[in-house]
Amino acid sequence: MKRKSGEERREEIVRALLDLTAEHGARDVSTQDIADRVGIAQPTIFRHFPNRDAIFRAALDSIGRKLLDVLTPMFSGRGSADVRLRKLLARQLRFISRRKGLPRLIFSERLHREDPELKAVVRDIIDRYTSRLEELLREGISQGCFRRDLQPAETARLIVAMIQGLVMRWSLSDFEFPLDQQGEVLWRLLEPALRTPEPPPPQGSTRT
Repeated sequence: MKRKSGEERREEIVRALLDLTAEHGARDVSTQDIADRVGIAQPTIFRHFPNRDAIFRAALDSIGRKLLDVLTPMFSGRGSADVRLRKLLARQLRFISRRKGLPRLIFSERLHREDPELKAVVRDIIDRYTSRLEELLREGISQGCFRRDLQPAETARLIVAMIQGLVMRWSLSDFEFPLDQQGEVLWRLLEPALRTPEPPPPQGSTRT
């Protein structure tokens, strides 16, 4: 059997951590649990990571980089900004739906109270995503896709909050609804707020 590289083994460990977090929550996952899931001895874990917290940080860093890579064509691509934003929402939720351990970790007490470094990793990912989203909204304004009085920074933060709320509800419901189908729902809510409103009919006009 071919010996796995260090990178392949680290990827296995990270994937096992996320799977176990989805099943049991972040607090109850031990390095022994991870080793058992991967099928290796516990000391092997520590040849790749100094402690369990380092695995959590590696998992979030890996997911953050992969998410931004997946969404880069929407942020930096050509074409209408509104079409790209609509696709971005769908693609992002599809990405998260395949990683059920992610919301269990992000919304865990471990991240919010016990590990400032873990929180910093998440904040950096969110800040980078929000910044790219703001750029996309500005592009839409310049293209005429979005209303000229739109506040890109505030709107980007609102979209992030909507996605976080949706993902939290999905996690709290034990993943009972298909998250990857909620992109269109979000778009239907957002689109009227993003578009330039139609002017009212002239006074005295009658509808036919």
